[in-house]
Amino acid sequence: MGRTIFIGILALALAGSLGCSSKSASLPKATAYGAALVESSGGKQVGSVGTTLSQPVVVQVNDDQGNAVAGALVVMHGPAGTSFDPAAGLSDASGQLTTNVTLGSIPGRYQLTATTTSKTGKGVELKLEEIALGYQQNVGFQLNEQYCARCHNPESTTERVSNADNLEVKPHAFTDGDTLNKMSDADLVSIITFGGAAQNKSALMPPYGYTLSKSQVQALIAYIRVVSDPPNSAPGIVYAQK
Repeated sequence: MGRTIFIGILALALAGSLGCSSKSASLPKATAYGAALVESSGGKQVGSVGTTLSQPVVVQVNDDQGNAVAGALVVMHGPAGTSFDPAAGLSDASGQLTTNVTLGSIPGRYQLTATTTSKTGKGVELKLEEIALGYQQNVGFQLNEQYCARCHNPESTTERVSNADNLEVKPHAFTDGDTLNKMSDADLVSIITFGGAAQNKSALMPPYGYTLSKSQVQALIAYIRVVSDPPNSAPGIVYAQK
């Protein structure tokens, strides 16, 4: 595939991200070409549907020696409803393109793609993943912050000091899909409602049946399922469609 043809494909991808106006298909002209794209920051963020992620996505163009390449054209695209600011541009002096990502209206996992082209005209892609929370999952996120994160998140923040290191049995992070994906929703309901001992887990996990309503327990489970890493394969946990 020639370089001219691939640039045309990038233009179509950009048009799909921004809409079909002639202005959206106008791409800056590359002055250099890379061999690889790497994520610098911004992947695996969690945000509400229809909102801009709190941190920009930053991708870097490198040559075949791993050196940063300035002036390479990078185009961003993703599922329907996703928008980028900017959706395309040339890599800066550090070889990077920084873009703000606004999620679509469908909750779930969003696979974003950054694309550039090599000197030979070969397409180079980098895929990143973000998570969009719907209403129920957002309720679960808020409950997590209020009741769960202090023990289940080992990292402290300015708002919260983690208690995980003080516990004899370390709680699983809600992103620990290798463990939590093996538990059914009924198992999680039992643990949250009646405490860890109800499922022969650590008795340090207290019961929340008198604190949380049934709908709140379900919201918490919905949040756990959507942030799972690796992704949970239960019905209803899907990728946003292109």
